[in-house]
Amino acid sequence: MGKTLAEKILSMRSGSDARSGEIVVTDVSLVFFQDTTGPLTLRQFREAGFDKPAASVRAAFFLDHAAPCPNRELADDHTFIRNFAFNNGCDFYDVGEGVCHQIVAELLARPGDVILGTDSHTVTAGGMGAFACGMGSTDGAIALGLGKTWLRVPESIRVLVSGSLPRGVYAKDLILYLIGLISADGATYKALEFSGRGLPTISIPERLTIANMSVEAGAKAGIFPSDEVTRVYLETQGRGDDFMALTPDPDAVYEDTIEIDMASTVPMVAKPHSVDNTAPAAELKGTAIEQVVIGTCTNGRLEDLAVAAHILKGKRRNPGTRLLVVPASRLILQKAIDAGYVRTFIEAGGIILPPGCGPCLGLHQGVLASGERCLSTANRNFKGRMGNPESYIYLGSPATAAATALRGEITDPRELIDIT
Repeated sequence: MGKTLAEKILSMRSGSDARSGEIVVTDVSLVFFQDTTGPLTLRQFREAGFDKPAASVRAAFFLDHAAPCPNRELADDHTFIRNFAFNNGCDFYDVGEGVCHQIVAELLARPGDVILGTDSHTVTAGGMGAFACGMGSTDGAIALGLGKTWLRVPESIRVLVSGSLPRGVYAKDLILYLIGLISADGATYKALEFSGRGLPTISIPERLTIANMSVEAGAKAGIFPSDEVTRVYLETQGRGDDFMALTPDPDAVYEDTIEIDMASTVPMVAKPHSVDNTAPAAELKGTAIEQVVIGTCTNGRLEDLAVAAHILKGKRRNPGTRLLVVPASRLILQKAIDAGYVRTFIEAGGIILPPGCGPCLGLHQGVLASGERCLSTANRNFKGRMGNPESYIYLGSPATAAATALRGEITDPRELIDIT
């Protein structure tokens, strides 16, 4: 009997014949931490009796959630993390380098890796053929100390995609459609594995967006095969040697199969206060929006900024709608400057925030007022997610966000794309 991607990767890394439902102890390729969960992890690490990270695991620390620091308590946490990383030879990415999930994709993730992070959106690296999942601070501390973890091998749901996304429709719309279809708990502790004839049309940045939001359906991991698209991406990053072809076996057993014709998808929006509360953007026309956020770990990549800049170029945001732009990494910011996108955003009345998580978690940089509505390209719209439980968050693609910023109300981007 053949193996799914999850079974293949966990078999390789555990040295066993891993099958869904079984418990395995697996080597960890990379374990990483960010500044809101990292301090607790390091305290748990010490309490567990560890002196230094295991030599077998690559460890990385990121200062991205409170970046720059909004208060002295978080500044002290940053110093705590810096000192640990420097004293133990860990990879370290300081304020302004970008979101952990994007930097992991750019520099660290490899097909076939087992990647753990004390952040639920660690699943992002599954877009590159890795088994990547989030975990709590205690489990993260043990993985840091031992270079191993235990996992129940998840059952897999196969998502077969065919066709290609039509004009004005993007990966964010596809994953919102899927989450709305199966619900926020429709893949709880499953691996969502993406395949099908349409896969070659989905770029690595798009795969990262889809994998990133797999956890919003409850998935333990969201995994794409490592194919020619993966190879080309790694080569453009100067990491061609990291490529390894990885596909599921033809006779792999899946718990379920979902088929999606991408050509039939439309711009989607998730309405407050759950990600599976979805509707076509066209059905929400007229919903006033006071703030638009373009960026974060879900849609802050160069391709996302390019889409938004194309819609905004030569235009001005609605005077009643603030526009915040958050590049996902320093590299993306530099490339966006070179391409003229940053100038376009500024001339459109936008505000450029430093690479990082920005307003997504509601800590600083864009907290909403009571009663305000935001359309964001981030991954969560839970009540209070952006710092005020009396506000409302809608989720959409960079195209939908840009069109909404211009009109001041939720707008199907195809209305503007068709006239540009």
